[in-house]
Amino acid sequence: MTDAGVARRRPARLTGKVVTGLRRTTSTALLLALVPTVAALLVAAGLLSAPVSLATRGPWRPVRITGYVLLYLLVDLAGLVAAAGLWVRRLPEGRAGKERRAADVFAVLERLLWLLRRAAERIFRLQVEVTPPLPGQRGHATAPVLVFARHAGVGDSFLLLQILLSQAGLRPHPVLKRTLRADPALDVLIGRVPHCFLPHCKGRAEDAIGNLAARLGPGDALVIFPEGGNFTPRRRRHAIASLRCRGLPRRASHAERMHHVLPPQDAGALAALAAAPAADVVFVAHTGLDVVHSARTVWSRLPLRESVRAHWWRIPARRVPPGDDARSRWLLAQWARVDRWIADHATSQATHA
Repeated sequence: MTDAGVARRRPARLTGKVVTGLRRTTSTALLLALVPTVAALLVAAGLLSAPVSLATRGPWRPVRITGYVLLYLLVDLAGLVAAAGLWVRRLPEGRAGKERRAADVFAVLERLLWLLRRAAERIFRLQVEVTPPLPGQRGHATAPVLVFARHAGVGDSFLLLQILLSQAGLRPHPVLKRTLRADPALDVLIGRVPHCFLPHCKGRAEDAIGNLAARLGPGDALVIFPEGGNFTPRRRRHAIASLRCRGLPRRASHAERMHHVLPPQDAGALAALAAAPAADVVFVAHTGLDVVHSARTVWSRLPLRESVRAHWWRIPARRVPPGDDARSRWLLAQWARVDRWIADHATSQATHA
């Protein structure tokens, strides 16, 4: 790069650091203000709902929801404290120090996500069944993988990351929505490991995803949600109409035959496949959290009455077809398999029923 190019990049980097600092300062201040507010709401919810809940043996929904929100905020604070502790530690420079810092951050993320899952099990009666059983290998002993997962229901991305970290022994490199950077602990911790927030502020999203995939090593897992957002029937109709407007009638017809998923937006997935040709591909279908997809369903369908069921299958890199056109058709066929599995295992309360 020329000296002029370096000079142009310096102000941009400085601006980015200032924006990041302001965002994190604001979100942290808001977090500190929310903790006592939600604590007061929890006390009020307990006092106001106690007579009705005791008389009707009700589910104590106001207490459960506000209690979990308070716990989430406290876990967020713990994450910020842990991140600060990692920041002040002195580690050797170079590759060894960088790998150690990333390992420490993954350990913190694993612990925080485990706490949130345990709380959800107690408060919302969350139960998770995964088929086939996970191999439970430690990350350094496994080949890199690309994880393409369905996106439906509140918290499914966090649950997937927790399972990958704690049960599969993998280090997830997530592709997430930029709005999640409003969570201060997530913003800081994810920012210290390989990741990608979308929409990407520098260049095309598929380029950012490809760069992330190209850096995968043994035990790493790039995690992407090809649908681009949580499934709802309205989003499905909009996605099908968009395909027709873009002159893709055959793809729209395929999407119409899938009733439980959105048609995959394959630009990011194709970029990941091209950048990591030696990585195996894992597809993840799940149902159970799709009953909770709005404020109304959070209130009416918590605690959960059914287990969350997840099913995965792994395709070796050598079985992934070459070329973007063939891979696009292959990805759509795999997504149809996700749709069929959900059709066989979804509850009657799911969004697509």
